[in-house]
Amino acid sequence: MASLKIKKGDTVQVIAGKDKGSEGKVLSVDIKNNKVVVEGVNIVTKHVKQNQGAQGSIIQKEAPMDISNVMYVHKGKAVRVGFKMDGDKKVRIAKPSGDVID
Repeated sequence: MASLKIKKGDTVQVIAGKDKGSEGKVLSVDIKNNKVVVEGVNIVTKHVKQNQGAQGSIIQKEAPMDISNVMYVHKGKAVRVGFKMDGDKKVRIAKPSGDVID
């Protein structure tokens, strides 16, 4: 399994699509389909049908978006993420500065 450059809990900036320029926290990452769900971004309206126990309603929720449409935010700027070996451990780094992310 390939390791992704974006992880759950990261702050990311949207670089393409209707929410371009907005920032949010990653709520979930789908490795198989290369999708991420970002808090407060890519909001869709979903109609929930009424059933015997609950009333029908219209809810708004975050939809998954492609991982290529987001960039990691480091010190207030969107940066590319790379990997390097720190001893025997593989760590993520911010490309412009070389700072270790985690």
